[in-house]
Amino acid sequence: MLAEKVPDTPVEVLVDLLTKAKEIATASSNVPKELMSHLQKALDIASGLDDYLEKMTTQESEPLAELYKKTISHDWDQVHKEGKTMFRLPKECITGHIEGQTLKMLIHMSQSKRVLEIGMFTGYGALSMAEGLPEDGCVTACELEPYLKEFAQSFFDKSPHGKKITVKTGPAMDTLKELAAAGEQFDMVFIDADKTNYINYYNFILDNNLLRLQGVICVDNSLFKAKVYLKDTADNNGLALREFNQFVSSDPRVEQVIIPLRDGISLIRRVSVAPEYSMTQSKITDDEVFRGVKGRPILDRMRLDGKVAYVTGAGQGIGRAFAHALGEAGAKVAVVDLDQDKAEAVAKELFLKGISSVSITADISKSDDVQRMIDNIVSKWGAIHIACNNAGINMNSASEDTSLEEWDQTFNVNLRGTFMCCQAAGRVMLKQGYGKIINTASMASLIVPHPQKQLSYNTSKAGVVKLTQTLGTEWVDRGVRVNCISPGIVDTPLIHSESLRPLVQRWLSDIPAGRLAQVTDLQAAVVYLASDASDYMTGHNLVIEGGQSLW
Repeated sequence: MLAEKVPDTPVEVLVDLLTKAKEIATASSNVPKELMSHLQKALDIASGLDDYLEKMTTQESEPLAELYKKTISHDWDQVHKEGKTMFRLPKECITGHIEGQTLKMLIHMSQSKRVLEIGMFTGYGALSMAEGLPEDGCVTACELEPYLKEFAQSFFDKSPHGKKITVKTGPAMDTLKELAAAGEQFDMVFIDADKTNYINYYNFILDNNLLRLQGVICVDNSLFKAKVYLKDTADNNGLALREFNQFVSSDPRVEQVIIPLRDGISLIRRVSVAPEYSMTQSKITDDEVFRGVKGRPILDRMRLDGKVAYVTGAGQGIGRAFAHALGEAGAKVAVVDLDQDKAEAVAKELFLKGISSVSITADISKSDDVQRMIDNIVSKWGAIHIACNNAGINMNSASEDTSLEEWDQTFNVNLRGTFMCCQAAGRVMLKQGYGKIINTASMASLIVPHPQKQLSYNTSKAGVVKLTQTLGTEWVDRGVRVNCISPGIVDTPLIHSESLRPLVQRWLSDIPAGRLAQVTDLQAAVVYLASDASDYMTGHNLVIEGGQSLW
């Protein structure tokens, strides 16, 4: 015989009370029909909420569903009788579907990589959060009961995300002290343990900097069966949580909101700047280094939200990587390429990631195409803030065999085309009083790569650097910065072609880093040069070649 379910959340308590009230009203012969109608409607609203949330919440994964089923069906009373656990563990302690998906969503939204959980139980919450973490993310879960670590591990092993979880058994405060001594920090902390110690865990975490700048603490059960706000509360856990909620609400180190989900989840965010009272008592220099430029921390200053960018040669290779990087940082991106199909394919990739994008087909060696490209972008988005002039070609030949046709074709794209793009975009930016131009040059502007022979390419890329330096000095005082990136040899499909494959080992012997560049090695550089964080840099050639030009 199944035990009768005990109401465990404010809504469940409300449903229970309304049900009992309805039974009393039904048994009475003199209850007005209008009162019965209102009572039934209130019961329908309260009793339908949790079921509706359950149905509308994204379905849990198979490992989570199996873990939940096993937890609910497990005989926890018998386990305790056998001495396998120190305490009788109620199955209601499990985080559950809705809370689990909420935690997973919070992990995604906060872009957390390192998570601390205080109070694991059977690991449903830990595995939910692990599913939201990147591959190199980790959950450190504190659990008092060794039996629960053994119970959870078999389910962690069945999930591809279980390897992200490390369980530390023993008193949570001992683990916190160990983590603090090691200088550990976490992006998110989830507390779901002994309620009377919530305030101690919370204070230790903040006092010992276990929570990183702008990190988040999530606290479960913060409404505790409604006992935290009922005036006649005598329950010890309810009183402890009432004190905890009030303490956090008054703590100037954080901001808090309590979400009435199930038994309540508190979201507590560490604010980035120390409160005024502590600043007056300490020797703190209140400047932009401390508060951030315009109040923005360094990583926020590298965001490109609201900016409009274009990338030429964006249909493949370096240009495609630049387009993705700028879009991921928040910019709208025009994908420009000579090949319409490739431009459209990359624009589609960006769209699938939620990035505003458009594809434009253009030959940047033609002035009409360049102007049409600029006009189309301004017409669509009203501005151009970032011009990434990346398109280029390379045709190898010995100097004595280099034809004027090869020379002109190379210069028309690499130097003349880059100049026309700089000029057309620059005219828009100068009117705006703001702009970032980033040209793709090459390590070949610094050294003569060998053994391949590429006179026209080397010379054209050296010209791109001088073009960048000249424009960078002419336009900086009008708000436009011009810089360039000089990649080394980049690992692209072309490098592995039959004609170039024999040269790869020779190139590797010339590179101190011992490998070719990946297009992803260049992405952070283009975002930095496109962002406000690089406002004092202009006319610079940013070389990224694994040290090859130093030998």
